[in-house]
Amino acid sequence: MTNSHTSIAEYFQHFRDRRLVTVFIFGISSGFPWVLIGSVMSAWLKDEGLSRSMIGLFGMVFGAYSINFLWSPLVDRVRIPFLTDWLGQRKSWIFCCLCVVFVATLSMAFVQINEQNLAVVAILALIIAIASATQDIAIDAYRIDILDESETQKISAAAAMATSGWWTGYALLGALPFYAADIPGIAWPDVYLFLAVIVALLIGYVFFAPEPVSNREHIHAQLEQQYQARLRNNACALPSFVNRILAWLGVTVIEPLRSFFARNGVKTALALLAFIFLFKIGEAFLARMSIVFYKEVGFSNSDIATFSKLGTAVLTIIFAFLGSLFNSRFGIVKGLFISGVAMAASNLMFSWIAVAGPKLSLYAMAIILDGFTQAWSLVAMVAFISMLCDRAFSATHYALLASLGNLGRTLLSGYSGVIVDDWLHGDWSMFFILTAVMVIPSLVFLFVIRKRLYELEEQFHKGNRAG
Repeated sequence: MTNSHTSIAEYFQHFRDRRLVTVFIFGISSGFPWVLIGSVMSAWLKDEGLSRSMIGLFGMVFGAYSINFLWSPLVDRVRIPFLTDWLGQRKSWIFCCLCVVFVATLSMAFVQINEQNLAVVAILALIIAIASATQDIAIDAYRIDILDESETQKISAAAAMATSGWWTGYALLGALPFYAADIPGIAWPDVYLFLAVIVALLIGYVFFAPEPVSNREHIHAQLEQQYQARLRNNACALPSFVNRILAWLGVTVIEPLRSFFARNGVKTALALLAFIFLFKIGEAFLARMSIVFYKEVGFSNSDIATFSKLGTAVLTIIFAFLGSLFNSRFGIVKGLFISGVAMAASNLMFSWIAVAGPKLSLYAMAIILDGFTQAWSLVAMVAFISMLCDRAFSATHYALLASLGNLGRTLLSGYSGVIVDDWLHGDWSMFFILTAVMVIPSLVFLFVIRKRLYELEEQFHKGNRAG
């Protein structure tokens, strides 16, 4: 069985690697912007009296995470003047994106939500989403590039650190604004001023992180030469500068796609893309409306901070390492099966709360199960997608695959409020049952393609052990 040779002691030795600490902190940088335009934004809009449908539609800004693959080749190929020479290809992009997030977050602190300013808030949220989605391209590529190709046994450990970092940024740090919002005299714009300070600290860490060593530019240069040679041999002679431009575009846009389908085969590649798209749609519908649901059921801001933020974060971090250990010993594909089943069960727990009312004991049970689900699904999916990437195009490949997963989570889940209001007429219990049912198609699909996935996983580890 794949990776079953990894002992528990060997697994925990991986975390002595200082590079994984950087993966963790960059995970925080990746998760924290979701606080700015997700849970905190939803609570602010709810307190200002906006409808559930409007709050749900505000979530459409997360669509940036679904289409970031469109500009991901630029993160692989474009050098930022001065900064790339100073910080390196990956760190320079992370630094620039965090700076944009900082400026937009600081601007939020000086905006009051009303009919006149609603468009301004939406534009600032969109700017944060685009910058954060672009930052994620660089951070995911950084996580893949920072490990040597022979260190495949550390992929699950890196996924656990990235997942725990993401949830530290999203939930542990995301709890602070909800506690602050319950302090007399503190308004949501004041909260955003505090959040901007946290972004500034994350910017500061970029200077201390190591830049991955890569032969990516050498490979790209060789590919460009091959493209130029083919263009010169073409019957239609073109000026040399046109050949250079076409060769650059070929390596930037065409070659990553050709590489992905060549490595996996067309049928398997399409099957992988379909599974990734389906996997977390139900969870996304739940997540988009969860804060609104908690407040309508009767939980306070402090309850939300304690259970949904702090509780979920701590549990997710713990389960992330357990899930990573499971993946290391028994394989990533089995980890995906377990997390999918847990996802459906977790959603049904929230349906129970909708019927029973604001009981903290049920809330705690739901958060425990949800923490398990979040951890195992994220760790398994991050490791799974990382396994499929070609290092010469790590930013482009990871963004393409991850954005497909985000497509259902963002564009479709933006209509979650419409479903609750217009289709279900406020029936939260039925809504959460529906989100549980949404998990089933992906599990069926995973079962159908499981044999090919086991083969891919085995080939990946064998190939790198040989290397």
